[in-house]
Amino acid sequence: MSTLSLRIPKYLHDKLKKIVATESTSINQFITSALAEKIAALETEAYLELRAKRASKRKFHRVLDKIPDVEAESYDT
Repeated sequence: MSTLSLRIPKYLHDKLKKIVATESTSINQFITSALAEKIAALETEAYLELRAKRASKRKFHRVLDKIPDVEAESYDT
């Protein structure tokens, strides 16, 4: 574990204290969870951008061509 000194505006700290009280969690747990969510979102965005650069319209159309051209089932409309 690491220790991090964090300065945040008082109004955010006040809101944070109210939220963690209703969530029955600690400020540390809340901030750790929020940080993990943000990191995951940024890493996902970077991953998707990387995958998009590898995209191929030709391959995409090849896959679409494999889909049969039939009427949709009644439960799908």
